[in-house]
Amino acid sequence: MNDLNAPLVEIVRADADLMHVLTTLRGLGLPDWRVFSGAVYQGAWNAVTGRPAGYGIKDYDLGYFDPDTSWDAEDDVIRRVAAAFEPPFRDMVEVRNQARVHLWFHDRFGEDYEALTGTDEALSRFVAPAFAVGVRLEDDDAISIAAPFGLEDVFAMVLRPNPVRGPARGWLRAVESARARWPELTVVQPEED
Repeated sequence: MNDLNAPLVEIVRADADLMHVLTTLRGLGLPDWRVFSGAVYQGAWNAVTGRPAGYGIKDYDLGYFDPDTSWDAEDDVIRRVAAAFEPPFRDMVEVRNQARVHLWFHDRFGEDYEALTGTDEALSRFVAPAFAVGVRLEDDDAISIAAPFGLEDVFAMVLRPNPVRGPARGWLRAVESARARWPELTVVQPEED
């Protein structure tokens, strides 16, 4: 896993929009935050396929962890983040307190979701190992990476179901969306029961 960290850091640093988002978020001092999912792994896919930075990226998912699970506390952070950005980023940074996900996940996705203890733990529950990658710009300008399944699937452009959670209800939709933008993907379909 570690030998792929350096190429991912280079890809992140070469993406001016992602670096703008990371730099702005770092300045907000949010607890246990990461930008994860599409803005990160899709940047790697763009580099692997020779597409320009930013191709296919719809948003920047920001996860942070605050034990205050009230909607008011999360809404305050959402407003602070929005105020920190000018358009178009203001509408592209999607904020979620990972301490609250278990409160709404079942209603939205029809699956149970145990409460999390930190932002990085959320990555282990993502639909596919390739999606389970997050980055943060640290105070010393280092880019830290969290990838519980490693980065091999990201750079090999392989989509497979998360081995610890099984196929998610949104698996087919996620695959179709990704393949529409990156037809080079190799998809490993879930095994039938």
